[in-house]
Amino acid sequence: MKTSFILGIVITAIIIFSYANICEAGFSIKDCPQGTVCLDNPLGADVTPQTFIGDVIRGILGVVGSLALALFIYGGFLWMTAAGNAEQVAKGKNTLIWATLGLIIIFSSYALVRFVIYEFIQAPGG
Repeated sequence: MKTSFILGIVITAIIIFSYANICEAGFSIKDCPQGTVCLDNPLGADVTPQTFIGDVIRGILGVVGSLALALFIYGGFLWMTAAGNAEQVAKGKNTLIWATLGLIIIFSSYALVRFVIYEFIQAPGG
């Protein structure tokens, strides 16, 4: 019962905010010729699939960076609050090591793909 109520509030809030954003965007059908359907690009007039995918990748990298920061803080907290407990110290060290390894893998793969796309394929904008 409680989860259904919370889910209903979340869905209602999403609908209200998305409707407000659509109204703010100023969509109009006044400039459309009679008998045709005109749709504006909701992302902007100059957004292409390539730029959109690039923005999504940058957003994902931002989230990954935030998660890595949270893991670094968590691992450091475990290590600092271990109070001599070898198991806690090992858990904190492992968290820091794996967070670092994950960041290295993610950003090196991004750098490799970016290098291949811009240097070998000669994609514009590099």
